[in-house]
Amino acid sequence: MKISGGIVTYNNERTIDKCLKTVLEFTKDKGYEFELYVYDNASTDSTLEIIESYPEVKLIKGKDNIGFGKGHNEIIKKVSSDYHFVINPDIYLDMDTIGVLVDYLDRMGHEVGLVTPKILNNDGTEQYLPKYCPTIRYVIISKFPGFHFLRDRYTRKKESFTEPESIEFCTGCFFGASTKYLKMLKGFSKRYFMYLEDTDLSRRVREDGRKIIFYPAATAHHNWQRDNTGSMKGIMRFLKSLVIYFNKWGWEF
Repeated sequence: MKISGGIVTYNNERTIDKCLKTVLEFTKDKGYEFELYVYDNASTDSTLEIIESYPEVKLIKGKDNIGFGKGHNEIIKKVSSDYHFVINPDIYLDMDTIGVLVDYLDRMGHEVGLVTPKILNNDGTEQYLPKYCPTIRYVIISKFPGFHFLRDRYTRKKESFTEPESIEFCTGCFFGASTKYLKMLKGFSKRYFMYLEDTDLSRRVREDGRKIIFYPAATAHHNWQRDNTGSMKGIMRFLKSLVIYFNKWGWEF
């Protein structure tokens, strides 16, 4: 069985080494063939040098920063695997997460479109990534004092998942799918530069009648940086993506 992984980078010198090292370590000699691709969005720091120190990685050098989704789409066009994984450059592994999720996808067949593991912080606590699709109430009103409880509801923080669970939203930081299915979907929508392209993909998968599965027995660590609230550029990118998303799928309260 052939499995591929894709990482899109842009100035990720602080996290990319650990990401590459652990992904390659925990996919080695596991009974399947694994290829790792990296699309670099014209990084200006030492990201490229770090990637080039891993000769087994298939590096694609972009001339400009084309964004998250378009970078992954360039990788998806090139791979010829049975299953493909979208991996953030700030992800790292401590188990054969990819193998476990592929076994599940292989058993379930066309019933499942996307599968994602439990995502952990560096200290091992769970990251409560959104498991419902965004609405005005969840992504805007929840920011105001007195309404933070909506964020917990949005991420289903108080719910406990011990078995595979069908969810609405698949985080773009780490997920797997049939490569043939991703190619059929033509990857991520080109309308998003960054943010909500994973939510849009999730909606398209569910519209197609396939499930998105949260698989808690497999884990990945996410060294998360919330740059959408750390800079004006990030905030504007997030808001632009939010408008694109709501205009397409409806301005739900």
